[in-house]
Amino acid sequence: MKTIKALKWRYACKKFDSNKKISNKKIKRLKKAFNLTATSFGLFPLKMIVIKNQKVKNSLLEHAYYQKQVTDSSHLLVICMDTKMNDNTIDTHFDYEIEVRKTDKETLAGFRQNLKDSFAKKTDNEKEQGSINQAYIALGNLMTVCALEKIDACPMEGFNPKKFDEVLDLKSLNLQSVLLLPVGYRAKNDFMSDLKKVRKPLKKVIIEI
Repeated sequence: MKTIKALKWRYACKKFDSNKKISNKKIKRLKKAFNLTATSFGLFPLKMIVIKNQKVKNSLLEHAYYQKQVTDSSHLLVICMDTKMNDNTIDTHFDYEIEVRKTDKETLAGFRQNLKDSFAKKTDNEKEQGSINQAYIALGNLMTVCALEKIDACPMEGFNPKKFDEVLDLKSLNLQSVLLLPVGYRAKNDFMSDLKKVRKPLKKVIIEI
């Protein structure tokens, strides 16, 4: 019930109190939550930019169509995808798995090669879409953790990724921005915070077989 209560409490925050900041302890929890997100084959083709610097946030405002959540938030989280998913990515993942789990190298050899063969058959667009899908999983995970931690958040697709990439120089890191999640604490005069949540009845969205 604690989880359901938290999810009822959360909403897409429209107005942050710019004077309230998230503690380093809670930001660290969000970082860990992001890192614990489930991804396809555990390859984790994502990285997250955590922006606290106000000047940087201000420079991004126009590229998020002047949505003030970007600048008034405590921190702006930018979920990015790796643009260089290749055999080296797969090898790095499996080598680390062997190091952590002390798994025999030969045990994973077949799976490693099958994964490489599978990726080799994918087009660049298919690889990109796969990484974008993983980014949405990470976003959902972060939003749930934010609710449990009583951190307000506003998931955002409405921004210019190319301009964000330029300002943050993401190309040099082989990254491309996918989603934004400004986080902080709601302003007292955000009228959206007191509105009842509108959701369809369970019988309209759940099919039991």
